[in-house]
Formats: sequence, C-alpha cells, structure tokens
Amino acid sequence: MNDKSKLLRQQLKSGSIVRVMGAHNGLGAKLIERAGFDAVWSSGLEISTAHALPDANILTMTETFEAARGIHEATALPVVCDCDTGYGNAANVKHMVRKYEAAGLAAAVMEDKIFPKVNSFIPGRQDLVSISEFCGKLRAAKEAQQTPGFMVFARVEALIAGLGMEEALRRARAYAEAGADGIVIHSKSSSPEEVLQFARAWDRPIPLVSIPTTYFKITAHELEKAGFRMVIYANQGLRASIRAMESAFRTICETGTTESLESQITPMKEVFELQGMKDMKADEERFSGRDPVQAVIPAGRDHQFQPDLKNLLEDKPLCMLDIQGKTLIERQMDALHSVGISKIHVITGHLREKIKADGAQLLFNPDYGKYQCAQSILFAREHLRQDTLVLYSDILFDRKILDRLLQSPHAITLVVDRSYRSLPFRDKTLDRVALEPLPVSASGRRLSLDLFKPVQRIGHRWEEEAAPTHEFVGIALFRRKGLAQLIEAWEDALEKFADSAFQEAPTAWQADLTDLLQYLVDRGIPVHSLEIDQGWSEIHSRTDYDRALTHFQTSSKSILV
Repeated sequence: MNDKSKLLRQQLKSGSIVRVMGAHNGLGAKLIERAGFDAVWSSGLEISTAHALPDANILTMTETFEAARGIHEATALPVVCDCDTGYGNAANVKHMVRKYEAAGLAAAVMEDKIFPKVNSFIPGRQDLVSISEFCGKLRAAKEAQQTPGFMVFARVEALIAGLGMEEALRRARAYAEAGADGIVIHSKSSSPEEVLQFARAWDRPIPLVSIPTTYFKITAHELEKAGFRMVIYANQGLRASIRAMESAFRTICETGTTESLESQITPMKEVFELQGMKDMKADEERFSGRDPVQAVIPAGRDHQFQPDLKNLLEDKPLCMLDIQGKTLIERQMDALHSVGISKIHVITGHLREKIKADGAQLLFNPDYGKYQCAQSILFAREHLRQDTLVLYSDILFDRKILDRLLQSPHAITLVVDRSYRSLPFRDKTLDRVALEPLPVSASGRRLSLDLFKPVQRIGHRWEEEAAPTHEFVGIALFRRKGLAQLIEAWEDALEKFADSAFQEAPTAWQADLTDLLQYLVDRGIPVHSLEIDQGWSEIHSRTDYDRALTHFQTSSKSILV
C-alpha cells in the first residue's frame, strides 16, 4: 500500500469529512496543501480548460495522467483522480488503473457515462452505459489493482441524466457490490436536497462523496452530518484564477503599467518559495564541488559624510536609496543572486526599521554609532564559517566582477580599480592601494600570469613620495582560511590597541576594514587583489547618484543583472 492511498483511507475512517480541492498542475497542488485541505482532486475539467479544450474526452488518458502525476509529485497530500469514464472499455480501465496506481496516486474516480463523455453541466447528451457494463469496468479495475490501498470510486450520473433517485440508488448499490470503494453522487441542482435525499436512503457501508458545484451554499459540516465522508470542490481554484488573471491583464493593457497591481499580486519572493528555489540553491551549493559562498553587507552607518544626499536620506539609510525603481541593496542582491550567492547577511544600524532586503538575514548591530566598518563586519563573526564575500553597502558594480573574484584561489582577495590613476582628482578619503611590483625580465616582459596580485599597502594616509596606484572598491572575498586570519587579527588588535592608535584609526575599535587588512599585511599574511578597470560606482555624492540614475535609465546593459 503506498503512503498516500494509506493516508486517504485513514482520512475516510476518521471522524471528519475529507476536504478535497481541485487542481490541474503542481502549483495548484502546492497552494491547496498550503491552504490546509486534506487531499487534491486532479480535475478533468481543470486539465482540459488549461489546454483551452472542452471537457469531453478530447485529451487522451496519457495527457490527463501526466497532469495528475505532476500534481502528485508537487504535494504530500493524497491525489484523487478524475478519470472520466475510464478512457474506453474494460481493457482501457485495467491499463489506466495500473498506470495511476504505479505512479503513487491514491484513488481514481470513474463515471458511468458513455465514452466519450461530455461535462455534466453541459445541456444535451448525458447518456449512461448500462449497469452491467459499468460493473464490468469496476471489476476490471479492482482486478488490475496490485496493492490493497489504491481506491476506485464510482461516480453515479443518474441525477445528471434526469433518470431519478431510484435509478441513482439502484446503480450505486450495484456498483458497491461490484467492488467500488466509494460512491460519488453527482447533481446539477442548485439545491442540495437531491444529494441529501440520496444520503438518507444510502444503506451500504462504503463512503459517499459530494461535489457541491451548483448547490454551493451547503457547508462541509452539513454534508458531514448528512453522512458524506468526502467533499470535492472540483473547479473553484481554476475559476478564481481566470477571474483574477482577466482583471490583471485588462488593467495592464489599459494602463500600460503594473503599478496599481503590485500590491494585489503575489510577490516574486513567494513565487520562488512555491517553486522550491531555496532547496534548489541549497542543492547547487552542496553538489557543486566547490565551497559555497555567502555575503556580508555592513549597512549600519549614518553616512553623514554625504551632505548633498541629505535631502534624499532624511528618512532612509543609503542602501535603501531608490535607483530607477530598485533600491541600492536590491541591485546588489540581484548581482549576488546572479552568481549563485543566496545566503546574505545585512548588518543594520542607522534606521534599521527602514531596511527591506527580502531573502537576506538582517543582523542589528547596537554599536553601529560608536564604531566603524571593521567592528560592523566582525559583529557577524558567528556567521563567518564559510567562504564570505564582504560588500560595502554604498556601491554598484558589474556582476562580471564577482564572476572573476570567485575564481580567486587566495585566502583574501580585494577588488581594486586601476582607473584611480586617471582620475582628474585624488580624494584623500578614498581607500587607496599599492600593489607589489611584478617581476620583469631583461626584455621588459612580465613573467607572471597571475591575475591576483599581492597587496603591499592599503589605507587613506600616504606620504607625498608614496604612489598609490589603485582604489579599493569595497568588495573583498575571504576564504575560510582568510576569515580565520581576519578574526585572529581583530582579536589581537583589540587586545593590544583597544585604547591606543591602531594603523590609521584612533583605536582598534574605531578601525576600518582597511586598517585591519594592513595589519594582516604587516604581519606577513598575504592579501591579494583583483585588478579591474571601472565597471563600478560608489554613491558618495549627488553626482554619483545622478550618474547611476542616468545609467539605469539609458543603458540596455545594466550594471546589475
């Protein structure tokens, strides 16, 4: 007995009516499970309608079976399958049962109409097969069954065909004798009285099933009191989605924008959850053959050093600055996601309640106002157990930079921009870098092909004779070894320089990341660099902001993907 058929049998024996909702695909099944139903109805009407075809046996058994299997694979709930008339004679029924049972589906429902059938609510032809012929189909179905768990329900269409209550009861009793596991009594009346009368007269031990499509005022509790063991809401999900989609499509077509709909439609985050995207990304990381990488974004500072952005940042932190419809942090997270980094920690502080970063873990640093970047990053030290990309919250960048950076084999790698040398100004507040010179042959040719060059010095203060050649852009990759070195250096610095000058900072507590990196270099720990030539921008001024706005407004190749 498969687990789902066993579960359905247990539900039918419980004290409560089994509530079943119709679906035509895996997404519907997931929503049904999330809503709290007991089982899913693989609806022939819904499956046909999803193909824009009449519910009249136009689709083959294979097509409806594949839809049912997709529903089954998407949910932990039992799936009860609408199998119309069994897709032919007794031989077709046997084939159908073997397929559905082997796939793990819990039950099949067959109706006693002539093949090909027409939907029960269509006026006109509603012809039934003889009782003996349908009983033969039921016996064939039970003979084909391989396990005791799978169930075959007989759907009685006598009331639909206008043959009356006595004929409906006569057929149902015969079907029970032929081995049916349950009886679905179908009615197109707007009143539940027909099915309630049937239930009062029912004198067999097998369960009764109701499909209250037209007599929709009756409740599941009332059906349960009347003796029904299962209620199937066969098509309401499809009908609700048609109405919602029509309204949304019309609004978009008329207005030329989705703005008025965004608060009413499902956010993309929820779509990804339904798809199982989180599990897929986790599997990618586990089976990729490489260590997974996470990101840490320190976003707690007040950024008071940007006076000409003050009017834009009165009620929000810099990372929430809108750049053509997306916040700065959303654009950063888009780039991270594009290279497979989904585990993201954002260190918050200033106006933390305003930070929205769906999918990221927000870590509040209560000391954000007292200390600098190094303390903010190391505030997340308990999360620094895997390769980690540290990313300043005030920059935009091309995702190709991340592609190249993730190729670095070194314990610590910084992204540095060589275009600093060509800037018309030399801002002394920039994080400037000097790299170790590469070995050169007698002919003047460079001997090294390594893309990742050692860092000789990093910081803000430089003597006049010193010659910084690059700018640190605010992106650094720390492999596990590099994280251990960073944490050890931080703890050592706090022990020795908690109350005295540390590198360019008044104390170790006030250190920037650059101070800690230089401390590592001074201790002989290799820090490498990835050279780039533009492809990024900080947002430190109104000029920077306007440049970003222009880029995303006019460029078909966004900085972030």
